[in-house]
Amino acid sequence: MKVTTGFQMFMEESGEVGKAYSQLVQAMAQNSALDKKTHALAYISALAAAQMTGGLAFHVMMAKQVGASRDEVRDAVLVGLPAVGLAVLDALEVALNAYDETETA
Repeated sequence: MKVTTGFQMFMEESGEVGKAYSQLVQAMAQNSALDKKTHALAYISALAAAQMTGGLAFHVMMAKQVGASRDEVRDAVLVGLPAVGLAVLDALEVALNAYDETETA
C-alpha cells in the first residue's frame, strides 16, 4: 500500500519523531477495544470529518483488507454528515474510488 508523499517525507525527515508517531499509532491499534474492521472504519470517519483526504485511500485499502465492504466504507464516511455537514462529500468520492480501484488492481 502506498502512503502519501507528504507522510513519506515526514517519516523520512523527522527522525525520532516519526518513529515515535509510528509507535503511537501501532500501540493505539493494538490496544483498541474495537475489532480491526471497526477501528479502520472509525478512522475513515475521523479522516472524512476532518477533511483529510490525503491518506484516505490508504486507510480505505486497510479497511478493505480487514473485511470492510464498500457499503461500510461509504457509511463510515457519511456518518459524520449530520455533525459536519457536506464537508464529508469530497471524502466520499476519494473513499469509494479507492475502494473500487482495489477491485480492479
